[in-house]
Amino acid sequence: MQTDLSGKVVVISGAARGIGAATARAFSREAAWVVIVDRDVQAGKMLERTIGKAQFIEADLTSEAACENVIQATLKQFKGVDVLVNNAGANDGLDLEAKPSVFMESVKKNLLHVYALTHFAREALIQSKGSIVNISSKVAETGQGGTSAYAAAKGAINALTREWAVAFAKKGVRVNCVVPAECDTDQYQRWFATQKDPASARAGIERLVPFGHRLTKPEEVADTIVFLSSIRASHITGQFIHVDGGYTHLDRAASGDQTKWS
Repeated sequence: MQTDLSGKVVVISGAARGIGAATARAFSREAAWVVIVDRDVQAGKMLERTIGKAQFIEADLTSEAACENVIQATLKQFKGVDVLVNNAGANDGLDLEAKPSVFMESVKKNLLHVYALTHFAREALIQSKGSIVNISSKVAETGQGGTSAYAAAKGAINALTREWAVAFAKKGVRVNCVVPAECDTDQYQRWFATQKDPASARAGIERLVPFGHRLTKPEEVADTIVFLSSIRASHITGQFIHVDGGYTHLDRAASGDQTKWS
């Protein structure tokens, strides 16, 4: 399938590891130029060398100035932006026990860069009639318990997806959102490692995923992001695409023993 992404300039936040790194590699396979934005210098530079047609930009995305620098450096190097993937973020588990000031700081860490990168890239995206793909989380829709700040930030990302889809519609820029659930990232693997029985913890999560009873692969999320950014999705905007094996929407009965259906 032709994606028409060859030579396009793709900016990906949080791109050094996990879903971000898988997305960088996926765009690279489509012959796009990839801007890897992350604070992890070692992982970012290693990915840059691996991909080839890439530039790593070190950035603390909690800083508005750093976000502006990312876009300005990209424009200086590549003269445009065709795709912005707002991927960076982490679930820090802050809930109602956290002080309001701590809550707001956590929301800022997961949300500021989404707005700031989009703000600073908006004119370039309008000029290229490009695409924005936001990465949310099932937590914004299902709740999880024990993660108020992360849920608030991801809920805001969902709202901004629809808001920006409307705001950009007459400018020719499409805005969509990919919503993972239980994805096999290095962050998740580190969490499993903190459990008393990591194998049992993983198996317990996998049983909750109706389709295949396994975690989603980062590459499966990445391929969806690439599709939404491509000409093959030319009339898709303002949508939430769940890459989660049915975790978010299928009846919980589907997460049980499926042998009786065989």
